[in-house]
Amino acid sequence: MQQKERIWLSPPHMGGTEEKFVREAFASNWISPLGPQLEAFEQELAEYVGVGHAAGVSSGTAALHLALQVLGIEPEDEVIVSSFTFIASANPIVYSGAKPVFIDSEPTTWNADPQALEDAIRSGISRGKKPKAVLLVDLYGMPCRYDELLPICERYEIPVVEDAAEGLGSVYKERKLGRFGLLGVLSFNGNKIITTSGGGALLSDDEHLVQRARFLATQARDPAPHYQHSVLGYNYRLSNVLAAIGRGQLEVLDRHVENRRLHFERYRNLIGDLPGVAFLEEPPGCRSNRWLTTILVDPTRSGGVTRETIRLRLDEENIESRPLWKPLHLQPLFAENAYFGSRLSEALFDQGLCLPSGSALTEPQFERIVSTIRSVFV
Repeated sequence: MQQKERIWLSPPHMGGTEEKFVREAFASNWISPLGPQLEAFEQELAEYVGVGHAAGVSSGTAALHLALQVLGIEPEDEVIVSSFTFIASANPIVYSGAKPVFIDSEPTTWNADPQALEDAIRSGISRGKKPKAVLLVDLYGMPCRYDELLPICERYEIPVVEDAAEGLGSVYKERKLGRFGLLGVLSFNGNKIITTSGGGALLSDDEHLVQRARFLATQARDPAPHYQHSVLGYNYRLSNVLAAIGRGQLEVLDRHVENRRLHFERYRNLIGDLPGVAFLEEPPGCRSNRWLTTILVDPTRSGGVTRETIRLRLDEENIESRPLWKPLHLQPLFAENAYFGSRLSEALFDQGLCLPSGSALTEPQFERIVSTIRSVFV
C-alpha cells in the first residue's frame, strides 16, 4: 500500500518574492556574509517589531549568546530562564560559563511564573549570587505576562532578554513581541513562522549594544588594516543571501500569522468538543501568532486517551505531531541546576501535544488531521 503524503508540523512556506531578492544578491555578487540585503533586512525587521536596531545573525541561539555577551555575563554568574522551553534558551547561558536557574510556568500563558521569578531572585540575593540577567520566553508565540514580570526585574535592577524566537508577529498590549527586554531575540529556523532556512536576529533600542553584538559576531576584528583581535569573537553574522530570503518572508509574515490563527480556531471548533481536550486561550491584551496549535489531553476525562495515544495514531497516518517541550529541569544535562516553582510545566509536558500548524496547510490535509484525531475517541 502506498504511504500517504507526509504532513509536517511546521514546514517552510515561501511567499513568492524571495527569489527576486536572492537574484538581486546574486546579480550584485554579494554572496558574502555581509551586504545590502542584510542591511535592508535588518532595517525592515526593526521597523516591523518597532525597535531602533536589529542585527541579523546565524541563528536564534547565536543571538541569545550575543545578548548575554554584550550584557557582560561571566563564568559562575547566574541567569534565570523558564524551564518550560526548548533547550536553546538555556544552552547559551552555559556557553558563557554561567549557570541557568530554572523557573516554573503559570497557567494562563505557560510562560514564566512571576512568583517563581521573584523567589529565584531572592534566593540568589540571599546567597550573595544576585542573578545577572533574566531570560523570558514567549512560548509557542504566546506573550509573557510582562506587566507583572518586568516590574519585578526593574525593582531588583536585573536586565531582561526577551526570547521571542517563537513569537514574531505576536502582540502584547498593542506592542509586538521582541521589544520587551533590553535585548530581544528572534529565530528564522526552518520551522518558524518565517524562515531564512537558518538564521536569527538580535533587537534593541540601545544602538551601542547592537553595534557591540555585530562586532562580536564578525570575529571581533579591531579597526585596523591588518587582522587584529583584542577580544574573543564569533562567526555569527547572517549571510546576505539568506537575508534576501528573509526580506521576501517579511512581506508575507502577517498573512502567515492570520493563517495560523485560523488553524487554531478551526482546531478548537472541530475537536474542542472531545472529552478531556483543552486549548490555551489568549489572556486579555495578548494576541498570539499561534506558531503552533497545542492541546492538553487529560486522561482522567478522556476515557483513557492520552496525548501519546493521539501522537502515535497521527504517526500511523504519516502526520507529524510532537509533545510539548520537556522541562529543562528534567533534562539530564541540567539535573543539578536550581529550580523554583511548582510542577505545572511537568503536567503540561505529560498532557500536551503540538498539532500540525503550517501556514500553507491545505483543506484536505486539515480534514485528514482532524478525522484522525477524532478516530482515537470513537
